[in-house]
Amino acid sequence: MDKFKQVQEVIASVEADVAKFYDGGNAAAGTRVRKAMQDLKVLAQDIRAEVTEKKNTAK
Repeated sequence: MDKFKQVQEVIASVEADVAKFYDGGNAAAGTRVRKAMQDLKVLAQDIRAEVTEKKNTAK
């Protein structure tokens, strides 16, 4: 559950940068958004592996 909270924190932290990039065209904010999306990808993969492991050990 900790990783899910991390996902929520990353999304909350990048929200302002997403607005700056899409609404204002701020290129530096776009770079921060891309990094945050990469962090989310890694967290999502970790969560998927954790769920699969728990699912398979429950059998």
